[in-house]
Amino acid sequence: MTGTAERPGARELLRRVLDGGWTSWDAPIGAGESEELAAARVRSGCDESVLTGAGLLRGRRVAFVVSEFRFLAGSIGRATADRIVAAVERATAERLPLLAAPCSGGTRMQEGTAAFVEMARITAAVMAHRAAGLPYLVHLRHPTTGGVFASWGSLGHVTSAEPGALIGFLGPRVHEGLRGEPFPAGVQVAENLAAKGLLDVVVGVDGLADAVSRALDVLCARPPAAEVPEPPSAVADDPVWDSVVRSRAPNRPGARDLIHHGATLVTPLSGTADAAPGLVLALARFGAAPCVLVAQDRAGQRGGHPLGPAGLRVARRGMRLAAELALPLVTVVDTPGAALSAEAEEGGLGGEIARCLAEIVTLPAPTLSLLLGEGAGGAALALLPADRVLAARHAWLAPLPPEGASVIVHRTPDRAAELAADQGVRAADLLRDGIVDAIVDERPDASAEPAAFCRRAARAVERGLSGLAPGTAAARLTRRR
Repeated sequence: MTGTAERPGARELLRRVLDGGWTSWDAPIGAGESEELAAARVRSGCDESVLTGAGLLRGRRVAFVVSEFRFLAGSIGRATADRIVAAVERATAERLPLLAAPCSGGTRMQEGTAAFVEMARITAAVMAHRAAGLPYLVHLRHPTTGGVFASWGSLGHVTSAEPGALIGFLGPRVHEGLRGEPFPAGVQVAENLAAKGLLDVVVGVDGLADAVSRALDVLCARPPAAEVPEPPSAVADDPVWDSVVRSRAPNRPGARDLIHHGATLVTPLSGTADAAPGLVLALARFGAAPCVLVAQDRAGQRGGHPLGPAGLRVARRGMRLAAELALPLVTVVDTPGAALSAEAEEGGLGGEIARCLAEIVTLPAPTLSLLLGEGAGGAALALLPADRVLAARHAWLAPLPPEGASVIVHRTPDRAAELAADQGVRAADLLRDGIVDAIVDERPDASAEPAAFCRRAARAVERGLSGLAPGTAAARLTRRR
């Protein structure tokens, strides 16, 4: 673990992240009653364990709350909490994005329970800021533990962390003192938490401004207000089974190809690592249209990670993020079906599908779904209903994979092609039946033109998002139903 002396303090972090200078919001604090506080002021050069204020970050005005660890280990006392709450409330009143950069051992033990309960007041202020539809970004520094991590340090719309930072609820010294044995090595480290899907990104201080700016360029943007008409869909009379086979081709472009070739300002969020490799959650732009992207990743699912309860919980995080910040939600449906395992059943797979479905059909934010390839069963339906639904030419949607449906109806999987034709699963049938609004052409197959197809699909998403934002959420929900 790198020592704290090698990591920037509060003022140095602000100097390296902001465009140049900042306005302090900190009211002066008296000399204090204890020699310990007086010594902390001299040692740290600060009058408290946080600095607050506002400044420009890549030309955008943002508010900040930054801890100073050299002041009593960044601990939060009552005066500290007053300062944090005042800053959060001012950021809300001035409608500014808020960047918090905690670096703290938690509650100030010298002040006891009175300081401990202040974490609830800070949390209330942060949630009021979020409820106002304003971005709250958190950058966890070394170390962040205890009540700070378990309150305002874990409530970010996007959460980053310093490389190698110690982050956890229970500090290792406390664990060893209470249990008589050291905490397992490598658990409370930023990189491990990111791999488990608990953090969005690990980034050093010199990359922080770019990471924050990229996220805010999406979080603070809105889609084009004027509706761009969809060009007429080129509906080809493709054999149904031909489309099913094409949708399963190993080299068919998937969600990550769509992002690579068609999206900009991409900020991956948790769930893209080991926690849910079959699903991608990100902030992104398609052309001028910002969105929260929830995408089923065909490569991850085909690679031994079928979509299970954990992936659907990540999807619901994206839905909540879109709702809170009034950002469009874009879902990409491309799944051979949900996980078939005892673990998935015991993890509540059916309930998670139901909750995803309930959230997306009642989401107050604009929604768009792109049926990119396979659309099998409840895993597909969980992300499908939207204000606008697009489908790739060879995409399909069915209650079960055709082979499974054939087993139910004919007691053999051998009549899957026949049953798929009878069910009307292909994109042309979905357009005819009003299930999708437009088809993204493949010329003749996305596998043969992956980059061109992904760019075409991205333009279709941008067009589809245009004109969705105007109007009240209630009116939008009525139209969606």
